[in-house]
Amino acid sequence: MESKLRANRNFMKGYQVVDFSDPQNDFNSSDQQKGITHPPLQKEYDPHSAKTLLLPDFDETILKETNLNTLIKHRRSRRSYTPDPLTLEELSYLLWATQGVIRVYKEGIWSVRTVPSAGARHPFETYLVVHDIQNLEKGVYRYLPLTHELLFLFNRLTLQEEMCRATYNEKFIANSPVVFVWVCIPYRSEWRYKSGAHKSMLLDAGHICQNLYLAAEAIQCGTCAIAGYYQQGMDELLGIDGEDEFTVYLAPVGRIKHD
Repeated sequence: MESKLRANRNFMKGYQVVDFSDPQNDFNSSDQQKGITHPPLQKEYDPHSAKTLLLPDFDETILKETNLNTLIKHRRSRRSYTPDPLTLEELSYLLWATQGVIRVYKEGIWSVRTVPSAGARHPFETYLVVHDIQNLEKGVYRYLPLTHELLFLFNRLTLQEEMCRATYNEKFIANSPVVFVWVCIPYRSEWRYKSGAHKSMLLDAGHICQNLYLAAEAIQCGTCAIAGYYQQGMDELLGIDGEDEFTVYLAPVGRIKHD
């Protein structure tokens, strides 16, 4: 078997045999074990210069379907959307469903959210490329889950063109009302699990996206998980370094267009 295929298959497997008596093994030599201060639960920003928006409350009246069996049965990857915008309340609900914080423990060491994460490390930040959300300026935002706010980052006229290029000219993505982009800050998990962190981080991304699928269906919207994108192009679009923070997964959301 080709060495690259074998390496990728081994990456998918669980932990190999670990000698916990060896002080040099990854588990015993992690930064957590060394007593190094934990990384923040949320990417930091300058509150004095930041432009933030507190997201509106939402309630069950925005849900068009609440039966879990029905949502699971009807869940699809949807690539056709109507031209109608989403409301800010609907966006608020989708963000809460995918990264909402339920409780913070031990002075900010870990948090419980609406999705599971290995060791409660939650290494993902949610960026949004907003094209058409009612009462929200177009542009790129970052979700602040600890306060349920949006942080406005920037806007530029070429944003949709850049998104189209970065997703290999999939126009339905660039033309959707909003694109969720999940960006990994790997050190959040490496701090605890070192080289054992990376498989679990990819699994975490799947948990997040599945919640988006079900939450979107509940408000008669659709999404489509996207793993095929131009890495450098997406990272540059968001203004992240591509090393200590990089794109892993994205998903456009729009109202379901029935055939």
